[in-house]
Amino acid sequence: MKPITALVGRIELPMLLAGAIVAGGLWGFLELMDVATDRAPHALDSEILLWFRVEGHPDVPIGPAWLPKMVRDITALGSAAVLTLITAATALYFFVVRRPASGLFVIAAVASGQIVATLLKTGIDRPRPDVVPHLMQESSLSFPSGHAMISALVYLTLGALASQTAHNQATRIYILSLAVFVSLLVGISRLYLGVHWPSDVMAGWCAGFAWAMLWWMAARLIQPNGGSDTASRNQASNIHNDV
Repeated sequence: MKPITALVGRIELPMLLAGAIVAGGLWGFLELMDVATDRAPHALDSEILLWFRVEGHPDVPIGPAWLPKMVRDITALGSAAVLTLITAATALYFFVVRRPASGLFVIAAVASGQIVATLLKTGIDRPRPDVVPHLMQESSLSFPSGHAMISALVYLTLGALASQTAHNQATRIYILSLAVFVSLLVGISRLYLGVHWPSDVMAGWCAGFAWAMLWWMAARLIQPNGGSDTASRNQASNIHNDV
């Protein structure tokens, strides 16, 4: 009973909020998966995609002529190349400053999320939308949106790490809000480009935020063990303090 009592005693408001995000994300993802497995496109999915096109001209995106290029630049923030570079740079930084546990935490969280996203795409096997012409070339499967899921995972994970260096609550809120805002921008860009159903993007957000919070909660719960491996104990403490 003592380990359970100790665990309950360590539960705090951030952990409760993280648990709520995980539960809500998983519930939302399962609900959206039902939409994805229905081969007939849902009316709301189609209507939202058409909101981003000129009425009566589904091949013409709304907004000024420069907007599509800007949106493609924004969507690149969720590309595999950019997110891999950000993840590698962050992990390397932690190794350089002798915080290897934090570096391994970032790598493990992002790599596992990418694997899960790939497995989900393959298992659900949803084709890309054909309601509007795509404004950029995509060849992979549609559900969930990898851009939305992995960008949410990466930016929220890095935001959680960065917020721990802040000296006041307002700064921490700003950092986390910025991470969420960038993740949402990436997802919306996928809709503007017409390469994902809205339910794909929403499912990506649900899965990405839930996955990031699961790793954050796991890191917070890690405690130094009672064994003789000092390095392992120090790494566990580093994760607890850094995340």
